[in-house]
Amino acid sequence: MKLVTRAELGWPASAAPTQTSTNGVKVHYEGTAVSTKLLTDHAACIAEWQAIRKSHLANKVENYSDIAYNYGACPHGYLLEGRGIGKRTGANGNQPLNIAHYAIVGLVGSEGLTEPNDPMLGAIRDGIELLRQHGAGDEIKGHRDGYATACPGGPLYAWVQKGAPRPASTQPTPSKPKYEPFPGAHLFKSGNRSPIIAAMHKRLVAVGCNHYQSSANSDVWGSGDVASYAAWQRHLGYAGNAADGIPGKTSWDKLKVPNS
Repeated sequence: MKLVTRAELGWPASAAPTQTSTNGVKVHYEGTAVSTKLLTDHAACIAEWQAIRKSHLANKVENYSDIAYNYGACPHGYLLEGRGIGKRTGANGNQPLNIAHYAIVGLVGSEGLTEPNDPMLGAIRDGIELLRQHGAGDEIKGHRDGYATACPGGPLYAWVQKGAPRPASTQPTPSKPKYEPFPGAHLFKSGNRSPIIAAMHKRLVAVGCNHYQSSANSDVWGSGDVASYAAWQRHLGYAGNAADGIPGKTSWDKLKVPNS
């Protein structure tokens, strides 16, 4: 998630009413012309977000306490903080509707930039998931659900009706574990070759347990590796048959073999 916070925008803490739970989230669009410049200039997205807040604060009829939305989403995949977490929205039409759902707006409109791209949809999905972690229910609706409006426009509403799926191109990349998870005892048989064995060999040297000559190829499991691993097991307090030189999950996890 790429989050632009209120602090980064130079905004003070939101003065909006506190609210810690909702039925879910409603998706919005701007409903006016939005420049296609936003597609190529992220600074234009920030300027647009700043302008939305300025116009809301200047609206004496609605008497907004802050920008109406909890979050915005731009075509560069940034989630823009509005009222943020734990604040009642002012965007859904009336107080009962505002109490029922948080609000996220995609920076698209009725003219110019009208089609949300995948990064924007991914950012909206980031906002939905973030709000769910802080009290939002599972419902995902459009602004027009329960209020007479064209918002969030045809393209965004079609996506909402599909369940607001995260585009494949914005799926988070699983982080690589810092240490090798236990690969299973089957790896540690004579003649087996693996970069995991080579990483284990280096780690045994580092902890002072490579007292015996291992295979000439550090990535091949041999009798020297058995003896070296047995030294590690004895270092951990294992004795007798428990220090057999064959890695098990408990001793392996304590060795902390760096990911290969």
